[in-house]
Amino acid sequence: MHLDEIDLQLLALIQSDDSISTEAMAQQVGLSKTPCWRRVQKLENAGYIMRRVALLDADKLGLGVSVFVQVKTNQHDVNWADEFARVVAEFPEVVEFYRMAGEYDYLLRVLVKDIPAYDKFYKRLISATALTDVTSNFAMEQIKWTTQLPLPVMKNK
Repeated sequence: MHLDEIDLQLLALIQSDDSISTEAMAQQVGLSKTPCWRRVQKLENAGYIMRRVALLDADKLGLGVSVFVQVKTNQHDVNWADEFARVVAEFPEVVEFYRMAGEYDYLLRVLVKDIPAYDKFYKRLISATALTDVTSNFAMEQIKWTTQLPLPVMKNK
């Protein structure tokens, strides 16, 4: 599927506020309601819209400590990597999980209530799997956070 300017405008509207009505989107992009709805359905079916969610306030939910956990391992076979991914997926505190290139093999972003809660998480993690090195970095302040992807800008023809 090739995205045009209207598709990109629709994606921008949806990712900034998914509660926007089809009618409001249609007005903003210059379409009538039915063609707008069809385009959004096409974007969903093509996988551009992965899912629709509500974003919750971590601080208000008592999850004000964000920890970036860097993991090194000396295990680099597929079975271990699959097992590690399965183990980490079981921890609800892990909100992001990446396999990295560079000095560390994995990066986790963990949300917890406080330092003692992180310590409990850490102890559960290291007892669940064999790791060579774990380094924890505590975020002091969140300066920028967004779920909005930087969409391409169409050039005028």
